Amino acid sequence: MVDAGSARGREGVSAGGALRLVVLSALGLLVLAPYLWMVSASLKPTDEIFRATLALWPETFAAGENYGRVFARVPVAQYLWNGIVVCGGILFFQLLFAVPAGYALAKLRFAGREWVFGLVMLGLLVPPHVPALPIYVGLSAVGGLNTFAALIIPSTISVFAIFMFRQFFRAMPDDIIHAARIDGMSELGIVWRIILPNAWPAATAFAIFSVVAHWNDLFWPLIAVTGHERATPALGVLYFRTEEAGDDFGALMAACAIMTAPLVLAFLVAQRRFVEGIATTGLKG
Repeated sequence: MVDAGSARGREGVSAGGALRLVVLSALGLLVLAPYLWMVSASLKPTDEIFRATLALWPETFAAGENYGRVFARVPVAQYLWNGIVVCGGILFFQLLFAVPAGYALAKLRFAGREWVFGLVMLGLLVPPHVPALPIYVGLSAVGGLNTFAALIIPSTISVFAIFMFRQFFRAMPDDIIHAARIDGMSELGIVWRIILPNAWPAATAFAIFSVVAHWNDLFWPLIAVTGHERATPALGVLYFRTEEAGDDFGALMAACAIMTAPLVLAFLVAQRRFVEGIATTGLKG
């Protein structure tokens, strides 16, 4: 015979799970609402976008006209390629510096380690706008503006990445590292052959943060780049808005949908490792 108290407990847990699912679904739709409206507007003619009633499904499909104007008027492929080069270059150098630094702060014992970590924490408080002017002056002096290097160099070192990997590495067992040292492996060998392969969840989580931030960044590309040749996706949308789209909001929303589509696809592909990385980072203080 099933115990009545146990049955009521299971019913309570089931009801609680259903309530959490409803709340999370509602919050998810709230977060996705601007993106859904953008995609919907990209499928509509201009007169439907500004109607008093809100309807996501268009009465008249104008997707061909809206998306066709985007591909016909601006070099979409060039913007997307520039975004891939810039975000890929930034992520490569950020991992190149942050993984060894996070390992050193987490697993090595040296004088001043806590002071160095304190400086990393202070670095989290410095907004990117503060060093923008001296970096711009320096790049201008050496003729480095309007290049991929100008877009990549200012973001090569990420204090957030150092902090994130330090927290993740502290949760890793020391026995693996001690065994590698007994086998004669160097510290750099331990970092790249032992630590990094076990840190892919954290690396994937940080990669999504990094790529989203720099793919959508408009502040620094607007300063360092002129013209379409090195324009990133966000800057390309701005050029399209000021030079081509004007008040054609259907085409403008189509351009925004095209530029954000790679981010959505990348997150859908990497979402499992992203959640795993966020869940396992910082378990050990």
